[in-house]
Amino acid sequence: MYKDKKILCIIPARGGSRRLPGKNIKLLNGVPLIGYAIRAAKGSQYVDTVIVSTDDEEIARVAREQGADMPFMRPTELASDTATTLPVLEHAVGFLEEKGLHFDLILLIQPTVPGVESHDVDAAIEKLVVTGANSCVSVCEIVERPEWMYRMGEGARVTPYVETTVTHSQDMEKLYRVNGAVYVMTHDTVMKRHLIRDNESCVAVMMPMERSTDIDTPMDFIIAETLLTKP
Repeated sequence: MYKDKKILCIIPARGGSRRLPGKNIKLLNGVPLIGYAIRAAKGSQYVDTVIVSTDDEEIARVAREQGADMPFMRPTELASDTATTLPVLEHAVGFLEEKGLHFDLILLIQPTVPGVESHDVDAAIEKLVVTGANSCVSVCEIVERPEWMYRMGEGARVTPYVETTVTHSQDMEKLYRVNGAVYVMTHDTVMKRHLIRDNESCVAVMMPMERSTDIDTPMDFIIAETLLTKP
């Protein structure tokens, strides 16, 4: 059911990072950050091909050392600060299709969420296939509640962001956020509908908060390093 699907994993890792230079290959508990994503993908029961899309030669070198394929270097126009992820996926899939390689499912793993593990990848693939959805994302439960947030207006006056009469967290509806670790999409969702997350046909798999840190700043890096045990 799952293993008859050809699955491509793409790990995007551009070279530029203003807040945390060299982020994607910075050592976290002795492992290059991108190594966690590669390890999770290669440990999957279902993933056939794992590639890294990067414009940076040093990232490419580290990615190869960690076991990923590097069939191309990412074009410069897809590596700017304003470049989005969808064109990066479309470029990678298109490149491989020109080489005669075709895939049923496209898996995106962000290298900035080192808590991702192989069973998260497999769970997302299984959920998508079983439900027949077009996309599946990993999520975690939120701690910062919108009911406790405020807008600040003129004169520092605050007003509730969400009007509610519920005051105890245990009485509030559980809410979740996309944690950025794993996305799985059908081929046509990416290449024909030009979507990563199809909001009309999207399911989710849970990851715990302690494995959901998305590294964007030096503080995020410290938090992730503290929460994650050495591999």
